[in-house]
Order: sequence, then structure tokens, then C-alpha cells
Amino acid sequence: MSAMTTDKLVYMANQIARNMALDADPVAVVADHIAAFWTPRMKELIFAHGSDGLDPIAAKALARLEKGREPAPQTRATDPHAHGADAG
Repeated sequence: MSAMTTDKLVYMANQIARNMALDADPVAVVADHIAAFWTPRMKELIFAHGSDGLDPIAAKALARLEKGREPAPQTRATDPHAHGADAG
């Protein structure tokens, strides 16, 4: 994958972090969003990239995910039990 792909992932993670910055627990919400909506390949690439260029909230959320502590869904939007699966 190209550096541009990693740049896009950093941009996306930072966008999510900015949008969730005022949440009561922004790190958990960002981690939840990335766990629910990013593919394993996207996560693999951003973990390999490290924290360079990441918003502090995004960096903490990714560190949490990388350690294998994917959070339980924080909202109905990311809870497959609340709305079913998208696939199929």
C-alpha cells in the first residue's frame, strides 16, 4: 500500500477524533467506531504507521485497540444487536 493510503487513514482517524472530542469519553467512542467500521487491513496499516500525525485522542484510541481492548459498542449505531448486520 502507498503512503497516500496511510495518510488517508491518519486523516480519517483525526476526523473521527475531532468529531467526538466533546463526548464524555472520546477515546472509547473513537476506538468503538474504528473497531466497528474499519477493516482489519485498515487497522493493520494504521497500527504499523504509529502515532505520527495523529490527534492525541485518535492515538490513544488506536493504542487501546492495538492492545486488544476493543470496547463494547458505545452507541446503537455500532451495536449489531440493536440494528442487525449490514452484510447479507
